[in-house]
This record gives sequence, C-alpha cells and structure tokens, in this order.
Amino acid sequence: MNATYPLPSAEWEKRNDELWAAIDEYEPEVFVALVDEHAAKVPKGTGIAAFERACSFDSTGHSDKAVPLYREALENGLTGIRRRRAVIQLASSLRNVGHPEESLRLLTAEMEAGSDELDDALRCVMALTLTALGREREAVSILLIAMADHLPRYQRSMKNYARLLVE
Repeated sequence: MNATYPLPSAEWEKRNDELWAAIDEYEPEVFVALVDEHAAKVPKGTGIAAFERACSFDSTGHSDKAVPLYREALENGLTGIRRRRAVIQLASSLRNVGHPEESLRLLTAEMEAGSDELDDALRCVMALTLTALGREREAVSILLIAMADHLPRYQRSMKNYARLLVE
C-alpha cells in the first residue's frame, strides 16, 4: 500500500479483525459503538476511521448512515484494498438507498480501473444494481461470468451463454 499517511499498527489491525469476526455476537448498536471507539484510535484524516465506521453502519442495516462516511473515507485519500472495498460498498449502499444509477457509474469505473481479488464481489454488486435498474439479463450475464472461472467444468460454455444473454 502506498499511503501518504500513517497506517494503523498491526495491533490495531488485529483488534479490528477480531471485532469484525465477532459481529454476530453483538447487538447492532453495541457493535457500531465498539467500531466507533476503535476507529477513533486511527490517525485523523486517513480515511480509515470513516471507512470502518461506514462498514459498521452498513453491516447493521444503516446504508443511509454509511454513504456519507464512505464518501468521506474516499475524499480523505483511502488507499489499497480498503479504497476498493469502499467503492464497492458505497455502490451497494447507494443502490440500497435508491440511487442505482450512481451505483452503476461507480462500479463501471472501478471495473475499468483494474482487477484484483474483489472483482467477483464487484460483479455481484453490479448484478444487484442492474436488477434494480430493470436490466436483469445483463445482471445474470455478469454473474455467469463471475462464476465461470470457479466451476470445475463448463467455463467456456458459461461465458458463451453470458455473452448470448446480452447480444
């Protein structure tokens, strides 16, 4: 990661991972408070605190509260895998709060920006967004493409079927 700001310590990251692994052990408002308290320990202006807070709201059913925090995180220069996650999760939250067009614009730009281990997650959110826009055939096509490489056989066939859905 080529961040221009101080990154959280390994201990902070470990505790963060522990919090997220235990999300189902807490009531939503307790979990949000724990993440908020933990995020407050990150250096200001990094985008990481806003991102983690956004994730906590998103994961507890409050996409409306997550959207401005994802935007803040991205505006503050969030980098690396957290940046990509923030874009995908912002797009998902935008779809949830009734802005699928903006969601699709973000996802399309992110897909064109590069490829990594989050490509399939991006495609899943894009499929949901396309469905919200009434473009179900495109959504199924994108999901088939995402799944094809994970299949033990029929990869070529599935990719061809995906292409045919949108021709």
